[in-house]
Parts: sequence; C-alpha cells; structure tokens
Amino acid sequence: MAVDLLLGLQWGDEGKGKIVDVLTSNYNIIARFQGGPNAGHTLEFDGIKHVLRTIPSGIFHKNSINIIGNGVVIDPVVFVKELEGLDQFDIDYKSKLIISRKAHIILPTHRLLDAASETAKGKAKIGSTLKGIGPTYMDKTGRNGLRIGDLELTDWKDKYRALANKHQAMIDFYDVDIQYDLEELEEEFFDSIKILKTLQFIDSEEYLHQAQKDGKSILAEGAQGSLLDIDFGTYPFVTSSNTTAAGACTGLGVAPNKIGEVYGIFKAYTTRVGSGPFPTELFDSIGEDMARIGHEFGAVTGRPRRCGWLDLVALKYACQVNGVTQLMMMKSDVLSGFKTLKVCTAYNYKGETIQHLPYNIEAENIKPIYTEFKGWKEDLTKMTEASQLPSELNNYIDFLEKELEIPIKIVSVGPDRTQTIHR
Repeated sequence: MAVDLLLGLQWGDEGKGKIVDVLTSNYNIIARFQGGPNAGHTLEFDGIKHVLRTIPSGIFHKNSINIIGNGVVIDPVVFVKELEGLDQFDIDYKSKLIISRKAHIILPTHRLLDAASETAKGKAKIGSTLKGIGPTYMDKTGRNGLRIGDLELTDWKDKYRALANKHQAMIDFYDVDIQYDLEELEEEFFDSIKILKTLQFIDSEEYLHQAQKDGKSILAEGAQGSLLDIDFGTYPFVTSSNTTAAGACTGLGVAPNKIGEVYGIFKAYTTRVGSGPFPTELFDSIGEDMARIGHEFGAVTGRPRRCGWLDLVALKYACQVNGVTQLMMMKSDVLSGFKTLKVCTAYNYKGETIQHLPYNIEAENIKPIYTEFKGWKEDLTKMTEASQLPSELNNYIDFLEKELEIPIKIVSVGPDRTQTIHR
C-alpha cells in the first residue's frame, strides 16, 4: 500500500487539521512526520473546537492508529496537557497513540535557550514561537539530543543532566535578562515523563513497513507549511524541519517510491504569522476584514496572522516542490462579500516580470502583478453541494486549476467537518 501525504502549501495555518479529520475515515493509520508543539491543528465538530499540538488529527476517530514519527520533537509537558484534554471525550489513547523511539525530546532548557537566543537578536528576531523547537533540532543535528527511546535506559537522567548543563552554559553566554525557575520547570518535566512512559514506544519505520505489507492505508500528516521548510522556505524566517513531501520520508522512514497521493492544502487567500517577507500582504481595510472574518489568530500562540491576496507564484512553487496530486482550498467562505478579488500571477522582480519564486522575495525586490476577479456575495457556509457554489467562485477555482494544472477536489466553506464540499 502507498502512503498518502497531506501538506500545507503556504506559511502554515491552512487548515490541515480539518482535512485530516475529514479524510481519516479512509485510513487505518495517521502519522505525523515533523514539527513540534508550535504547530496547532484546529478541528471543529459537534459544536466543539479542538486544538492539537503534537497528537495526530485522527485521534478523534475510533478506528485509527495515530503515530508520532521520528521527525517530530516532543515537549512532554505540552504533550501531557494534550492527553488531559482528550480525557473528557473518553478516548482510549493508550491503544490508539504510539510514539517513535527516534523522536527527540524538548527539554525545559531548550525553551529557555530559545527565549535567550531570540531576545539576544533584538530587532533581528525571526519570530520564534519560543517553544524550544529550533534548539531541539539543533541538538538533533549536533548529535546531542535526548530521544524517546533513551527513556527506556537506566541512565537517561544522566543524559538529560549533561545536556541541560550544556544549555545552561549557553544561556549564560547570551547574557540576557530572562526570568525562570529551572527547578520548578524540571519538576513538571519529570512528572510529565512518567506519564509519557505509560504510552507505547515503537520502532516506527519497521511498524510502518509491516503495515504497508499488511495492506494498511496510511496518511502522513505534515505541520506548518511548505514556505516554512528549512530548505525551501523563506529562510531564515522558517521552521527547523522539512515541512515538504521529502520530510515525510525522513520523518517516518518511508521510502520515496512508496508515496501515493500528495494532498496539498491552501487558503483561498494567504496568511503569515510572525516575521518574514510576504509579497501580497495587505495593509488596508481589506486585509483587516480578512483577518476579522477569518478569525486569523494562531491556534497555539494566539498571534494575529498577516493577511493578503492569494500568491499563485508561491503556490505553484510549493506544488512543484511537493509533487502535489490533489488540492484542497480552505476558507473560501471568508472571501464572500468582497467586491473584487485579486490573485498574484507574477512578480515584478528588479524590473523583470517573472513567474517563479526567486531566492529573495523581500519587499524591496518584489512587486506583485495581479489578475482581478469579480467577487461573490452569497453565504457559502450553508452550502453542501458543488452545484450550489456561485459562478464567480467557480470562475476563481477554474482559473486556479488551469494555472496550477492540478484538480481542486475539496472546497471548505466553514470550520466544521460537515462544511466540506467535494468536487
């Protein structure tokens, strides 16, 4: 059986959690392959909003197994709070949730190091969520990290102490004023580790290999978005892992020739959280209306999202890098009521018209070139069939499909799992 992938194609926050939830009934296994608790997947059904940070979005379905892969970094404190949030829904996560032994652990000192590093940058901050993600991946590539499998060893606390002491020296080196009580943080950390150790740890690459041989259907779930990829994103304003399709292979141990469908998720417009270039960003009332109507605030951080028109140049780039086979367009309902819509179809890059994403997309180099569309007034949130969609929205979708040369199979018209139109 092939492994299907689900990826965000913009700067994150595209609505991946909802689509995983919608698709989960078609899969036996949902596997998260990268990122940490800086990612928040929001699911809404039965009138309740759920925010997941590390746990795969299939956890609310009775028949799915959920795997946290080796490419993920886990904060035990945050993770246990997620588990506690599931208790009220009577979810048997001890049988449904399993963790790769090769996944790395976020220490309390990773978060402190993150804060110290970001504070030291001053005005040059990259917009870290201060969850310790970057420092944890640095220890991973620096071959210093503590992994889930280490918790099964008798000397794991010695490994912890050596790494925490190293972090403490680095924090002191930054010489910035950050207030913390490490002893208190460690007490909560060690308590969370005890709960974490009650779950099943696996050699996930072998588990998934056997699952494929047994004919199990598998969906690999990404976090963040393609334009935040450490290699192919808008560096240095990116995350610390590979958010693109290749990251699923390294983050789960799945061979490239075992990848099947690649579902690409994008918003009908564009948003970005934190610092970094954003060619189509709107600084006027239209951008403010998008943010207000779309409730554009981070699911985990609460940070307001910057809003702008759909950037087709960047979207084409993401489709190309990921090998997207099907598209899902989210938050189309947010655009209802705008008289005119715009799509960026090219850049004026240093006086030259280009249609690809260049090395540098800072504002001084880029001016977006737009194609305009007539908007629609209809409220989409009650629509259930593709035949009900207004002609102006269909024109918008048809244009995008022609330019991207990829079918848009799902159009989301609201946050609930039922507000999903299949085309």
